Amino acid sequence: MHIEALPEGTVLHLLANTSSPKAPALDAEAKAAGLSLRTLSPGQWFAVSAAPFPFAELNDLKAILKPKADVVDQSHGRGRIAIRGSMATRVLAKGTAVDFALAEFSVGQSTTTLVGHIAVYLTRTEEEAFELIVLRGFAESLWDDLARMSVEFS
Repeated sequence: MHIEALPEGTVLHLLANTSSPKAPALDAEAKAAGLSLRTLSPGQWFAVSAAPFPFAELNDLKAILKPKADVVDQSHGRGRIAIRGSMATRVLAKGTAVDFALAEFSVGQSTTTLVGHIAVYLTRTEEEAFELIVLRGFAESLWDDLARMSVEFS
């Protein structure tokens, strides 16, 4: 069992332009910029990268995406924590109601959930690895909760 604080990197909140009749196709633009696009809710996504996004490049990306979505940089307000290992799903199952056995929660899938009392954006990055994005002010509490929940598996 391994819990790791991930580098700040980049977390962009993309909100679909409501004048678009269909959901925007943002995946190609996100991948071209080195970002992983993750569904947050209808018409909303997180675009995530382990690397920080330079300001000038962020402005260029905003210009490219403007017809499809608005971009809000959340990088400085969010913390990222990885949990991995053969018992990662069992640790997380102690604090959340997500059913990790469902085929719908396969690698690459994301959901917003509570871990204990803390709102978390949870993504399965590998079969036995997850990334948790949390408001920065709750990151230390989430870390402590994950450490406590994983004690029996250490």
